[in-house]
Amino acid sequence: MARKTHFAGAAIVATLAFTLASAELSGANAQQGVETESDTAASAVLVTEETVPLFVSEEVVQPLPEPDTSEETTTEVPVASTLRELVRKIDTSAPLSNELECLAGTVYFESRGEPLNGQLAVAQVVINRAESSSFPSSYCGVVYQRSQFSFVRNGSMPRIRRGSTAWQNAKAIARIAHEGHWESEAADSLYFHATYVRPSWSYRKAKRAAIKTHVFYR
Repeated sequence: MARKTHFAGAAIVATLAFTLASAELSGANAQQGVETESDTAASAVLVTEETVPLFVSEEVVQPLPEPDTSEETTTEVPVASTLRELVRKIDTSAPLSNELECLAGTVYFESRGEPLNGQLAVAQVVINRAESSSFPSSYCGVVYQRSQFSFVRNGSMPRIRRGSTAWQNAKAIARIAHEGHWESEAADSLYFHATYVRPSWSYRKAKRAAIKTHVFYR
């Protein structure tokens, strides 16, 4: 009986010891679990604070940079009641571009003896051709196209008397025509010839104007 009581007591002691150990172990795991959940929550808060954008309730307007107008240039159109007055007001002292040189040269050689409206009409034909798909797309290309202008010899112009009034007028007319400062009687003409000849192609074209010794056609 005493032996059974001894084993029973031992069993009770063993059981109690196991229970206490289990409780400590379980408590440790629970505490570790609490720390893990707390760390995770803290990390989640940190991530949330770093990634959630901040919205501003008021309108935000970013000022645009001021445009740089220091290099802009404007061409002032002279006011004139007649073409002759306009020609006098055009500044011809600046050098001409290669294209305007070709245009002015054509005016000079083809029509320097014509009235100013006749010179403007010649310039207008060159411009119209350059804008037409049937001809070269530049003034020089139009002027130097083979067999189109009789003053062109071997692909070049004769010498120009650059100090003459005729050349100054031709330069002014070229600028006026190029910049569209005066409407030409030639309108949309693509061809012209002198009145003392009548080429065969003229019979198939629509006449637009006749100015002194030139007739203009479309």
